[in-house]
Amino acid sequence: MSDRTPRLVRSIDRLSGVIGRAVSWALIAMTVAGALAAVLRYLARPLGLAPALNALGDAQWMLFAAVVVLGAAWALRDDGHVRVDVLAQRFSPRTRAWVDLAGSLLLLLPFCGFLLWALWPAVLQSVSVREAALDPGGLARWPVKVLVLAALALLALQGLAEAAKAVLVLRTREAR
Repeated sequence: MSDRTPRLVRSIDRLSGVIGRAVSWALIAMTVAGALAAVLRYLARPLGLAPALNALGDAQWMLFAAVVVLGAAWALRDDGHVRVDVLAQRFSPRTRAWVDLAGSLLLLLPFCGFLLWALWPAVLQSVSVREAALDPGGLARWPVKVLVLAALALLALQGLAEAAKAVLVLRTREAR
């Protein structure tokens, strides 16, 4: 990032990085929950811990969901997302900036906007009824649904930041 990058763009980049690094620690918790569930599977009946297994299973998939959805903005910021590198590496910085700008404005932002619009009613319903797991001892499900909306908003913010960086490259003819 150059000194000419707007402060708001730098702040969005920083936010995506802080959240991405923080949520990456959830991988450890997810692994521990999975390992604990595997061990307890053999001890659950004798110890009467079947509902605890449900909670561990829920915790594991919820942590995985958090890593995936909250890590998306960080991956976008650090250019760690999937792209056709065979083509992209051959592009000039200016052409890459055009591709990034078009991708952000024509694909990423409409995608995030559509999902936010489409998911909003279901998330509100889930929160209003305090949706929980159907299994005994399972965890509440509504927080994960709220997390998905927050992650989409963060991804859209990062998409705007990437579009702004592409415009900066196009205006100054500098490579990122």
